[in-house]
Amino acid sequence: MTSHMLREVQEIPQVSRRFLMESQGALMAAAAAMRAADPGLIVTVARGSSDHAATYLKYAVELLAGVPVASVGPSVASVYGRPLRLNGAACVGISQSGRSPDIVEMMRAAGVGGALSVAITNFDDSPMAAASAHCLPLRAGVEQSVAATKTFVTSVLAALALVAEWQEDAALRAAIETIPEAFQAALALDWSPLAARMARAQQGYVLGRGPAFAIACEAALKLKETCGLHAEAYSAAEVLHGPSAIVQAQFPVLALAVEDAAQAGVVQTCERLAAQGADVFVTGAEAAGCEMLPSVGGLHPLVAPLVLAVGFYGFVEALARRRGFDPDTPPHLRKVTETV
Repeated sequence: MTSHMLREVQEIPQVSRRFLMESQGALMAAAAAMRAADPGLIVTVARGSSDHAATYLKYAVELLAGVPVASVGPSVASVYGRPLRLNGAACVGISQSGRSPDIVEMMRAAGVGGALSVAITNFDDSPMAAASAHCLPLRAGVEQSVAATKTFVTSVLAALALVAEWQEDAALRAAIETIPEAFQAALALDWSPLAARMARAQQGYVLGRGPAFAIACEAALKLKETCGLHAEAYSAAEVLHGPSAIVQAQFPVLALAVEDAAQAGVVQTCERLAAQGADVFVTGAEAAGCEMLPSVGGLHPLVAPLVLAVGFYGFVEALARRRGFDPDTPPHLRKVTETV
């Protein structure tokens, strides 16, 4: 029987096309507002997978626009009631449901504090959308699996599209236009060697740099949620500042390398961990002592990590079932988590 998770992963190409078509007007309006505001700072508000989407946005903005991006804890507004001075800033909130009270309150407070507020959510009639000046509706349809997949990918796509239009960047615009086809290709990636290694694993690391670090964070969360596996995400640089000390023989490592300026450094880290005895799997690059996993090549460096996420989702859904878990219903979790 096909899981909801697998079915929703397979919908990602179609959902991405629908977002690009149906949310074009909202996207253009938000981008125009960003150009008019010309923010010197962007803050993000999100939790869980949505916070990983916000991390992806951070790297895209900093690399393309040169504007610093910082994550703001929603509890600053919802629990501590502390106003933030955000004149001259933009605030981007990301939430699949748009209903968590802490996210909603932080978006409202950001607007009061002077920020241009933009909501990225699956529901344009949600409280978060109502509390924001602009909303980019994902149009992803109902997501029944507790583990977010198509809404995560579309959230990052919305963020990338906003950056491309705000900065009027022709290369990123062109990459986004063809991303549904890249997603379709990613669905066919075969990561069975990694599945064979992780079938009985109890722990592991997921590594990345830049936008791929955001996907590493998302991958580690999904390994916890759906597979009962204690996975931790690190920057491929940060892992060498302490965490690599516990990497010994047969310690599993997944490294998400893409064709960008950080690729050589990721490969170097992979080779160092393999020399310590780790079982290292790396995407899209040859590394001594490591096994290379297939990826979709020839992509814009700001979209390539997101395409990897689609391939990873297909892999992790199958791994969850192989390990005896139902990927749709992780223990102790609900689809919508409402925190204060």
